[in-house]
Amino acid sequence: MQQVSGAPPCGRLDGWHVLVPRAAHQAGELSRCLRRYGAVPWEVAMIAVEPPRCVASLDRALTRLREGAYAWVVFTSVNSVLAVGRRLAAHGLDGRALNTAKVAAVGDRTAAELVRLGVRVDLVPGGEQSAEGLLACEALRRAPDAPGRVLLPHSDIARDTLAVGLSERGWQCDAVVAYRTVAAAAPPADVVTAIADGRFDAVAFTSSSTVRNLLALAAAPPPSTVIAAIGRQTAETAREHGLRVHAIARRPSAGELVAALAGYAASAGHIPSPRGAPFPA
Repeated sequence: MQQVSGAPPCGRLDGWHVLVPRAAHQAGELSRCLRRYGAVPWEVAMIAVEPPRCVASLDRALTRLREGAYAWVVFTSVNSVLAVGRRLAAHGLDGRALNTAKVAAVGDRTAAELVRLGVRVDLVPGGEQSAEGLLACEALRRAPDAPGRVLLPHSDIARDTLAVGLSERGWQCDAVVAYRTVAAAAPPADVVTAIADGRFDAVAFTSSSTVRNLLALAAAPPPSTVIAAIGRQTAETAREHGLRVHAIARRPSAGELVAALAGYAASAGHIPSPRGAPFPA
């Protein structure tokens, strides 16, 4: 398994056909990075993001936030930022409503989305960009006497690692569902066949949800297909489902993911399939 940094670029992916299992509204950045390395991305929707069935809990938490009840708001994904932004907009508010608390982001992509929303970001882990990385940050290591409350907007299927870790450190953690992650519609039969037959040179997984839903909605790629994961948790999920992971991004970004894949290709001498397109476009 190779774990390669995204800068400077390492190797090329000329002629590679890479499957990009994605959220219904995402994947553009990853596809652009793949094209920059010479690869041909094939985007297939595997997950969709929807609002919670009931937004009352999130709305109450945002009201308490505006009243100054929280010391920190911690965002663990771009989707959590977008979900909170939508609820603020529904009440005629914008990102400035978050300025009553300090704001932490799990990684660079999440921080960039907060900045686009007009939010000041106070903390991004300097090392591993994950729940564990956030828990290792000195600013969150121990709760102050008061206020010691954290708002954690998250997915309905999020791990409880961060909420449990913050509670163990003395924080009062309000973990509130901000959005739901659901399976997209099953892909066309020719896509499923192409995956099962190994017609893709690689699959680039950007979340644990894309791993689970690819295997549930389509098929498991054969061992000849190179598997790349955007982070440690995504890689662990892939392994739990019987996939060998060949490359892991050092930091969770599209550029790092593609660089890790290119680094693996260069070190392993992997030659892409000469068969052309996996299925008709």
